[in-house]
Amino acid sequence: MFKPFSKMMFRLALMSSALVGLLALTGVSQAHELRPAVADVTVTKLKVKIELLLTVETLLAGIDLTEVINTDDAPQAKIYDQLRSLTDVALADLVRKEWPLLASGFLVKGGGSLKLNNIEVIPETNLDLPRDTMLTISTDLPMGDHPVALGWIAQNGGLVVRHGVGDDAYAAFLDGGELSAPLPRDGSVDESKVFVFLRFVVEGFEHIIPKGLDHILFVFGLFLFSLAWRPLLSQVTAFTLAHTVTLGLATLNVITIPAAQMWLVEVLIAVSIAYVAIENILRPKLGWWRIVVVFGFGLLHGLGFASVLGDLGLAQGQFILSLIAFNIGVELGQLAVIALAFIILAVPFGRFASYQKIVVVPCSLGIAIVGIWWAFERSFL
Repeated sequence: MFKPFSKMMFRLALMSSALVGLLALTGVSQAHELRPAVADVTVTKLKVKIELLLTVETLLAGIDLTEVINTDDAPQAKIYDQLRSLTDVALADLVRKEWPLLASGFLVKGGGSLKLNNIEVIPETNLDLPRDTMLTISTDLPMGDHPVALGWIAQNGGLVVRHGVGDDAYAAFLDGGELSAPLPRDGSVDESKVFVFLRFVVEGFEHIIPKGLDHILFVFGLFLFSLAWRPLLSQVTAFTLAHTVTLGLATLNVITIPAAQMWLVEVLIAVSIAYVAIENILRPKLGWWRIVVVFGFGLLHGLGFASVLGDLGLAQGQFILSLIAFNIGVELGQLAVIALAFIILAVPFGRFASYQKIVVVPCSLGIAIVGIWWAFERSFL
């Protein structure tokens, strides 16, 4: 009696996961999720030119991007939506009018006041998608050869700064009011390969802890499957191989996901979180199916990682080094999640026969609920 019931429940879980995935596929994208701005910087003897691609409505609305990851969650959400509904011409006029306020949010070390030279609002007919605006900005430099460093206030969110071309090009993701490395007037940023390697290890780690709550929950779900090292090692290995493959292919542009469709990747990542948690409860036995599923979901998570690394637009000379370093950082973040879960849960409770009931089931149930809610939210809200 128990076995048929278990099989029935497991099939029901599969059907529920499939239903969530189907709802996600047919859902409407509400892509108000925030993306970092990207600044391409050119430094000459007497001038700095910045081509800044951003969602300027968030700055005009005064949204504090350190507190929200989605404009719908911001107190200024209605203001943002009103700005989003402006015509391209009206938005450009508003940017010109409010430029002194916007310029005050930039941090420029070594340069003068910023001048707005051009505004190009990139048309986007779908109001559910964020609209990009390209601002061309410049500032004069004093005589001499002192470098310049750029950034902006923490409230404006993430900023990718790119400088130079070729093998020695510089790219960095800045947040929290950070400044870029000193950008020279001649030549390239002087960064050792060791420094670049360590920087991208940190970027990869931070993409898991503290920024990657969805990836944390997925890895935590893998940990809850079994306390035995072999099932955990099998799952983590499959997941690592999979996301390494898609991370590399997507960053090399062998696989490309249009920005307008990234919401679907995020939805399916949420489905993966719910699925592994449900399986922990209803079918806690390692088989080929679990490994295949974890590998498949790892491919999706790799696309999520690639969307972060791809914003940096790495030069070919740094590409392999940075890719390896970023991936190592991701792995260290995952291992940290597993180690922390082991210390908090496995050490004090793992020896009890009721470990499955008192730890695995409640934790997995909570993870499943969060995953299902995220899938619904990313599809419809």
